Amino acid sequence: MKVAVLGAAGGIGQALSLLLKNGLPAGSELALYDVAPVVPGVAVDLSHIPTAVKVAGYGKDDLDPALAGADIVLIPAGMPRKPGMDRADLFNVNASIVRTLAEGIVKNCPKAFVGVITNPVNGTVPIVREVFKKAGTYDAARVFGVTTLDVIRAETFIAELKGLDVSEVKVPVIGGHSGTTILPLLSQVAGVEFSDEEVASLTKRIQNAGTEVVEAKAGGGSATLSMGAAAARFCFSLVKGLQGEENVLEYAYVEGNTGDAEFFAQPIRLGKNGVEELLPYGELSAFEQKAKDDMLATLEKDIKEGVDFMA
Repeated sequence: MKVAVLGAAGGIGQALSLLLKNGLPAGSELALYDVAPVVPGVAVDLSHIPTAVKVAGYGKDDLDPALAGADIVLIPAGMPRKPGMDRADLFNVNASIVRTLAEGIVKNCPKAFVGVITNPVNGTVPIVREVFKKAGTYDAARVFGVTTLDVIRAETFIAELKGLDVSEVKVPVIGGHSGTTILPLLSQVAGVEFSDEEVASLTKRIQNAGTEVVEAKAGGGSATLSMGAAAARFCFSLVKGLQGEENVLEYAYVEGNTGDAEFFAQPIRLGKNGVEELLPYGELSAFEQKAKDDMLATLEKDIKEGVDFMA
């Protein structure tokens, strides 16, 4: 299996590439692309790790060979968030980057499964769709916004709060991938009871966890290591699905049938065709229903921004 990481020299890209080098099936190929001149060094560095995954680095003029024959493409490329920046502030910079990379995918590996990490995901995923639509090669089952970071944060925070084994904690997180569009369904966490105060504070913390990291790094960057881990987890699930493993369930921001918004983070079953099944997210509590109703206008605005950018 060939996996291409576009933006492999950045903080997320390097963490993600390290985990993929150590976790992809034997015989896989890892193609690392970046406009930054250090990417060949990143590839050489990773190639010294003794696993049966071949690594190659590709510079700014080599997008085509990086993508040629790729089965999975992961896109962490773009400008990171800085203190005081909202994810929406990133849009104009990152929208152009994502469009260019999506055009490269359409040209070189139009059947690849594409995981979009570049923020703001709510708007960048629609850009990828529009590029594929323009080329006549769009398949909704093959394009994902990677929202796994919201899921792993929710798992971590709940396990810490309740003194649980984090490997046993499963948290549905629906909606989008910024601010109030992130909606953890705490009412559906099995075997755990939350007070109203805990629900309110946990929901807010999960929604603002990115800002927590940005402020803690004091201008030195945004969430890179945790995002790399989240993207790797999603990629490994996708690989399992593509290899025919059954009942591979994840949450991702996809074009769905929830009736909420055109794109929506929801539970999906992964398989050989990518999204094999869009799953229902269950009954919401009154708190969650209100939160969902309140955030839909923001989510729809974010989606429209991506579509309008391509228009």
